[in-house]
Amino acid sequence: MHYSIFFCIFVTVLEDAIRHNGIVERIDGDTAVVRIAQTSACAACHAAKMCMASESREKRIEARMLEPLTVGDEVEVLVREQAGWLAVFLAYIIPFLLLVAAVAGFDHMGWSEVKSGTAALVSVAVYYVILRLFRDKLQRKFTFWVRKIN
Repeated sequence: MHYSIFFCIFVTVLEDAIRHNGIVERIDGDTAVVRIAQTSACAACHAAKMCMASESREKRIEARMLEPLTVGDEVEVLVREQAGWLAVFLAYIIPFLLLVAAVAGFDHMGWSEVKSGTAALVSVAVYYVILRLFRDKLQRKFTFWVRKIN
């Protein structure tokens, strides 16, 4: 495994990371499946909706290992804060702007309110389909990392 490469990346991740503690449930190669529990800190976290850790009491996350781990290890899961802001931008801000622009544009073209609203909703649906098609490419930007808690 290439833990030395991961360590170099980890130094960058550590500077601006959103963190959750958890327990390793399974290991597949250089990836660990970690069970994290919701904490009271999730309520104040600006990226809680992005990481979805706040939606349920427990969440399972696949994360790249920064060091050798074993099942049952207590670990810290990290994701760059910048990734959280990118997720908010892609999932909420762009669709909102697209919706407003589409309604205004179709209205300016003389379409009725019903047609403009429907076309705007369809344009947002198409945006989400396109986002889904690029899911694999986007997942590379939303990498979770895991390290053992000392």
